[in-house]
Amino acid sequence: MVLPLPIHPQDSLLTLDTSKLPLIRDVLPGVHVYPCFLDAENGVWVLRVLFEPGVTLPKHFHTGAVHLYTMTGSWHYVEYPEQPQTAGSYLYEPGGSIHQLHVPESNTEVTDTFMMVTGANINFDENDEFMNVMDAGWIEMMIREAAKAQGIVPRYIKPAVGAGYADE
Repeated sequence: MVLPLPIHPQDSLLTLDTSKLPLIRDVLPGVHVYPCFLDAENGVWVLRVLFEPGVTLPKHFHTGAVHLYTMTGSWHYVEYPEQPQTAGSYLYEPGGSIHQLHVPESNTEVTDTFMMVTGANINFDENDEFMNVMDAGWIEMMIREAAKAQGIVPRYIKPAVGAGYADE
């Protein structure tokens, strides 16, 4: 059998070592990000996110699935306090889920996570009124704004006609 010809020829791997990249601080208050992969066209965002103790994100509705791995620290959904996510926890969320992420104030360290999200988060305020849509394009805009304010040129994988890095 003959191997198929690649649609997108690749002469090197696209890889990132987040331990060698600058952390983009306070993309949202207390939320620090290493962007890994941002694809606004297909609605995919992959991030390493560090949450400070006490951070609570807005309640949100997911239009797509989420895969989230907790490396250090702990967090839980306000709706499920009896199910804390701790170091080593992997969580799958189907599209259509609604919840609010909370990092306990009692945490003694940042909570370090790795997530892959498809689709968007539809965010709501404390009165359950629509606030905004957070998708790969919005995340990219917020990361670029925060990075620029910090004098950082963010490096992440950005697919296009022939995938590459955002800083090239």
